[in-house]
Amino acid sequence: MLVIKKLEKSYGKFKALKGVDLEIEKGEIFGFIGPNGAGKSTTMKIVSGLLSPDSGEVYVDGIDAIKENKLLKEKIGYMPDFFGVYDNLMAIEYLEFYASIYGIVGEEARKLSMDLLELVNLSDKYDANVNGLSRGMKQRLCLARCLVHNPELLILDEPASGMDPKSRFEMKGILKNLKSMGKTIIISSHILSELGEICSKVGIIQNGKMVCQGTVDEVTLFATGSAPVTITVIDEVDRAIKIIKEAPTVRNVSADENRITASIIGGDIEAKNLLKSLVIQDIPVISFTKAAGNLEDVFIQITEGNSEGGEE
Repeated sequence: MLVIKKLEKSYGKFKALKGVDLEIEKGEIFGFIGPNGAGKSTTMKIVSGLLSPDSGEVYVDGIDAIKENKLLKEKIGYMPDFFGVYDNLMAIEYLEFYASIYGIVGEEARKLSMDLLELVNLSDKYDANVNGLSRGMKQRLCLARCLVHNPELLILDEPASGMDPKSRFEMKGILKNLKSMGKTIIISSHILSELGEICSKVGIIQNGKMVCQGTVDEVTLFATGSAPVTITVIDEVDRAIKIIKEAPTVRNVSADENRITASIIGGDIEAKNLLKSLVIQDIPVISFTKAAGNLEDVFIQITEGNSEGGEE
């Protein structure tokens, strides 16, 4: 769906992007992560056609995003971190106004607007003035605005910024629903724990360069060289811990009653060998699962010591 090759962009003497390469498959929710000034917003604006790069290539569903800007806009819905709303309009009027920009008017615009309000859980607010909506409701309304022309790729810059926990929960549900509808979604966010929950893949950018990209497990392995696993046993916890600690590929072993957590240096083969050694030695293992990587810890470890700043 999205292919970026050797993307570069400078603001005066500051080089915001230094040869960014990125590939996102259709139907993914991709978390775009980086410190302030790392190049996230610059990349997203270029992909959206709002900013021209100094050099590089961007393709959205096969369309050259730099040379075919008009075709690009049909494919993309962009929600900036600072969204604009018209306070004197009702929610449905707001969406009908944007529908008219795409040539959708009258009854068709009214039905589309009501469908979109239902999608973002605002159907009961169709006749409410925009200025009376909460921040979370305004953000969901802006997301609905991005969907007016039924784009295939959604680019969301800090969509949950400033939301309370309930609003963030609602937004997560909406994004998962959009994914099930076949939308490809790029999210820039500082709420890393929630990105880890909803994103199929993430990418970390630092100082204008992509440091790593992949599943949360893959970037965790990249950052720490190990993969966390949780092992639950019926009894013989002490003997199980001794066997686990003796394995050459294991480190950071801890236990909470009959649940043991360890970090395995390597991947599936090393995990399989550890489980095999436990079973051979008659340890009553009732579960052996990969623990979810902590995206916040991974982010801090990868970007630690970042001192460069500038435009996003």
